[in-house]
Amino acid sequence: MLKIGLTGGIGSGKSTIAKVFEVLGIPVYYADKAAKDLMNKNELLKQQLIFYFGESTYLNGELNRKHLAEIVFANKEKLELLNSLVHPATIADAAQWFKLQKSSYVIKEAALLFESGSAEGLDYVIGVSAPETLRIKRVMDRDGVSADEIKKRINNQLNESLKLKLCDFIVFNNEQEMILPQVLHLHKELIQRSEKQKQ
Repeated sequence: MLKIGLTGGIGSGKSTIAKVFEVLGIPVYYADKAAKDLMNKNELLKQQLIFYFGESTYLNGELNRKHLAEIVFANKEKLELLNSLVHPATIADAAQWFKLQKSSYVIKEAALLFESGSAEGLDYVIGVSAPETLRIKRVMDRDGVSADEIKKRINNQLNESLKLKLCDFIVFNNEQEMILPQVLHLHKELIQRSEKQKQ
């Protein structure tokens, strides 16, 4: 079974591409969603977050994402601290998930695939590319946040051109090229590579 990473900058449309793979029957591990679940359910992680970011990190036992975002997106060191707590828990969770899968290949979708070290142990990585102006517009529409807020988040991620150089395949999600033919081509390619791996 091949382990495939799927990454791209904020607003590039990673989740949209991941959902197309799911329609094709490929299991997808959504690292960001898993991280949020772990921050709500993993008791050790909850205690660490309260210790470092204060009692307001949780409201009625649920993660107060607004409080945490206000702290970490304004302070690079705090963001690094948060990532140093959450990433190892998510990587361990993904490792357990991989063991349960039976497909010819599986996908791990994560914004910070390279930054977190979770690209290690993957066979290939797919990058999703979109122009920054389009990415900002998508996130503004989706999250109702300002362009300045989004730019702060973009600046905390690995430069997109550098990120894409580290990828084995690229899907262009720029509203000019169709997504489906690109994903179908990759799907066929990855199944063939999985078959070769078994030989």
